[in-house]
Amino acid sequence: MFLTVVIFIVILSILVFVHELGHFFTAKKFGMGVEEFGFGFPPRVLKMFSKNGTDYTLNWIPLGGFVKIKGESGENAEDEDSFAHKKIWKRFIVLVAGVSMNMILAWVLLSFGFGIGTPHVIDEAEAVNYPDSKIEVLSVIENSPAAGAGIAIGDQIIGVDGIGVFSIDEFQKYILENSDREITVEVKRSDEYLEYKLKPIFEPEIDRPAIGVGLVRTAVISYPWYESIWQGAKATVFTTARIFSAFGGMIKNLFTSGSLGADVAGPVGIAVMTGQVVNLGFIYVLQFAALLSINLAIINILPFPALDGGRVLFLIIEKIIRRPVNQKLEAIVHNTGFMLLMLLILVVTFRDIGKFSENILNVFKKIIP
Repeated sequence: MFLTVVIFIVILSILVFVHELGHFFTAKKFGMGVEEFGFGFPPRVLKMFSKNGTDYTLNWIPLGGFVKIKGESGENAEDEDSFAHKKIWKRFIVLVAGVSMNMILAWVLLSFGFGIGTPHVIDEAEAVNYPDSKIEVLSVIENSPAAGAGIAIGDQIIGVDGIGVFSIDEFQKYILENSDREITVEVKRSDEYLEYKLKPIFEPEIDRPAIGVGLVRTAVISYPWYESIWQGAKATVFTTARIFSAFGGMIKNLFTSGSLGADVAGPVGIAVMTGQVVNLGFIYVLQFAALLSINLAIINILPFPALDGGRVLFLIIEKIIRRPVNQKLEAIVHNTGFMLLMLLILVVTFRDIGKFSENILNVFKKIIP
């Protein structure tokens, strides 16, 4: 569990650090004064060194870093090296550079994954071409026999009642023929072999007995380096489109039904998911990091105060009215937006604590016997 916490912090730190690097490099490129580049978040541990007017600091909270650009809040607009003094198009590029870096990072991670080999869903007919293919649990239905027994997403189904499982149809047929008694499902989880005893129940939705799992046939497929770059680009675009579509659906549900219609996870929820992904293996951690990077980019570009997208919105307004927005008004809007975001994070975090209380208690039990 300690390893999970470390991996979670490392992933989050890399995502935030890369995001801030985008702001840092573009601000420097356009001649803006960068007062501080912090490794981690305050409080400060020490100032490591200064170069070209920038203080490079080490801070206590190990979550990425931050960049403090001169005039980023509208002050010192008369100074040539101030963010507020630069042309709108230069400020726009600096603001979206962080989001762009997160998208590039996702592309790199996915491309690397395609190069070393990533799990793909294949048809049963294709299994003969991939001797190392396996049957994996894609989903587990709540309150089902599988959920009650302890079968988890990512488990590999290798047998049932001592008989090897060679196809999904074969497994489902066996359950159907033996639905009147308890069966033993054999799974492989990482390097561990487990057995679960459970009794199938009738599922009205599929009109047959089942144990409550969704299964897929997967195989690890790798590509040459030049093709993996293209595959990574396609996967990045496809994933981004899917996430945008999900956000759109959530917003629509919020206005039509008063609920998001989807599950939202905060830091605690993401940490728990990280633990689940770590158990699946390195390649899944790589894909999960890419997914988080895309999510971070999309959230940051939303036109909400305090986010990069909110600041871009004020640039657009400035372009339309042909003069800077009142500095005090903009500060009030961004500060209000920031407080709302913090409130949302607190609400989601408390909900996650309740939802994943068992996981959290297990962590404390391991730390404090």
